[in-house]
Amino acid sequence: MKKLPAMEASKKFVLETFPTCTGALLSGSVVRGEETSTSDLDIVIIDENLSSEYRKSFISHGWPIEVFVHNHETILHYFEKDCQRARPSLPRMVHEGIPIIYHPIIDTLKGEAEKRLQGGPPKWSSEMMDMKRYFITDALDDFIGSTDRGECIFIAGSIGESLHEFVLRTHDHWIGSSKWIVKALKEYDESFAEEYVLAFDQFFRNGEKQPIIRLVDSVLKPFGGRLFDGFSIGVNESSN
Repeated sequence: MKKLPAMEASKKFVLETFPTCTGALLSGSVVRGEETSTSDLDIVIIDENLSSEYRKSFISHGWPIEVFVHNHETILHYFEKDCQRARPSLPRMVHEGIPIIYHPIIDTLKGEAEKRLQGGPPKWSSEMMDMKRYFITDALDDFIGSTDRGECIFIAGSIGESLHEFVLRTHDHWIGSSKWIVKALKEYDESFAEEYVLAFDQFFRNGEKQPIIRLVDSVLKPFGGRLFDGFSIGVNESSN
């Protein structure tokens, strides 16, 4: 099937598949100007007759299409869930989305999404910071000590994800996953994002561990550095 332009394909798809919906938005990479050869169409459907939310995938008009179907109540519930986990996927989709089928409820939802995005994620407690610092230290020790290339590859991946989370959450920024890890780091600090990518690139290309070790230590230093001795979970200090 011939691949139609994104907005044309989206409108035809919504009219065919969700003809009675209240409103619809096109979001994702095609809206941000980041479309690739494998990009899909992310479409948020608002249907006030819907009893519960769902997500479904389609192939239509030459595009892979992901739909996120909600009513007013469920979309606000997912806004809250996404923000609590510090990955505001649905609020971002609504905030950046272009109306396919317009309804005034879209303006209300866009305003709510913007408010939540500007508010930032919930702040970490000092106890949470210590726990995350401990687990990063533990992974780093495994990374430094391991002589198995396969083990090191996957330990490095784990460190990369945990470290990005630590940097962003301790600076009150949203986090990401997969390709959104680097995007989120760039939103925070482009020069740090370059340093982060370079450190892991040097290990994956050449097996150099030191750039990752230096990066971890530089991130943890303002918070007390690596943490092992004295760390505990669930211990009643008054009984010891």
